[in-house]
This record gives sequence, C-alpha cells and structure tokens, in this order.
Amino acid sequence: LWLAQIQGDPYAAAVRVGAPIRYPYVHGEWPLAFYQTLFARVEGSAEMPSAARPFTCRVLRSLRARGVGIAQITLHTGVSSHELVHPVVEAHGTYPEWYDVPDATVQAIHAAKAAGGRVIAVGTTVVRALESAAIEGGAVKPATGFTELFVHPDYDLKVVDGLLTGLHAPVTSHLALLCAFLERAAIFQAYGEAMALGYLWHEFGDVHLIL
Repeated sequence: LWLAQIQGDPYAAAVRVGAPIRYPYVHGEWPLAFYQTLFARVEGSAEMPSAARPFTCRVLRSLRARGVGIAQITLHTGVSSHELVHPVVEAHGTYPEWYDVPDATVQAIHAAKAAGGRVIAVGTTVVRALESAAIEGGAVKPATGFTELFVHPDYDLKVVDGLLTGLHAPVTSHLALLCAFLERAAIFQAYGEAMALGYLWHEFGDVHLIL
C-alpha cells in the first residue's frame, strides 16, 4: 500500500490518477462503473463491496415477489487485502470501516424478527455494521460511525442470521467472520468444491449463501 498526501479534494484526485484494486486473475482494466453495485449511492469505499455485485433489477424483483424484503445501509469498505489473522484464532488488527444503519432499516429488521424471519447480510462489511449497531435481545438501533468489530468463530451473533458473501483467503479476517456462521471444516469443504468446479474468487467472482 502507498501513502500519499493530497492537496484539495481526495475524491477528485482518486478519479484523476487512481484505479480500482485489481486481483491477478482479472485480465485487463475495466471502467470504474463495473465496480459499482446496484445499491451504490455514496462515494467512500476503498474496495468494491463485491457480495452485492450479482444483484440486478430482475433479481430484486424476483426476491420481492417471493416476500423477501430489502433494507439498505450505507457502508464504506476498507482496503481488506492485507487484513491477515492467525487462522480463525486471533486478530492482528482489522481496518475501521464507516457505516450508517438508518432507522428505516432498523424497523425492517425488527419487523422481520417479529414475523419469524431471518436477517441475511449481503457481504461481510454488512455483518460488521449490523452487529456494531446491535443492542440486547437481537435488536438494533440506528447507528453511524466507524466499526472495528472483529467477528470470529467464538463471536455470538446478535442480529445477522445468514450471509451472502464471496470466497475469501484462508488467513483473512473475512474468513474468520464466516466461521462465526459455520464451522471452519465445513467452510473449507465448500471451498474445496468451489475450487474443483472453477468458481471465481474476489472481484467479479461468485457468491455463496451461508445459513
């Protein structure tokens, strides 16, 4: 990672000289628009929140037709590529990520829980945001700020019941977060199947549902 001092508007400088973070298996350069999800509204993320990228208008219509509600938050994903931890045991530090959980989303979560439904987070950053806004008994409150929450295998999830996410490297904090939902052996078994079938990792990659 390079550190730079910027005079003036940092967003303007990023647009002028910056480029999206690109993983080795992605060949060629793609416009910034390719890295935006359907939900993108506010500038601020350092990396693409890739779990939401497969969503299209058609998918959203199909979900709503099946009774699946969609509640939005604002989040700014950090540069997570170097968030290495001892394999699912302890954190060596996770980068703070900014989030905003509005009242409308809080009410939607409470309504879903009251009706016996489940809260499915789209992406690991959403898990961190919602769990950071958690209060007693699985409820949440409107909250805005930076989360440094480290979700790991022994973490007691308070709000989120399931996760739609991409495939993550074995020694990252993201993988540790997945193991809060499912045992590490089961995660690695699924990863083995994904690799054998040629599924893709990271940006422009595939997602899987953990319940």
